[in-house]
Amino acid sequence: MKEQISYTEAFEELQTIVSEIEEGEISVDELSEKVKRASALIKICKNKLSSTEEDVSKILKELEKGTDKP
Repeated sequence: MKEQISYTEAFEELQTIVSEIEEGEISVDELSEKVKRASALIKICKNKLSSTEEDVSKILKELEKGTDKP
């Protein structure tokens, strides 16, 4: 089951995890879970970016077709 989370939410959570790791706020016991969560968030962001890129490309192609008419 895919998690329903927006790109912005995923990105913000990822930034929080990175900050916690950089500042040493995460115990060794939590580190593995945080890294797994970060990996899942990165996949969510990549999928949303790819999907958005495909949608924009389709729209631009449709717009180009519309302007080719005399």
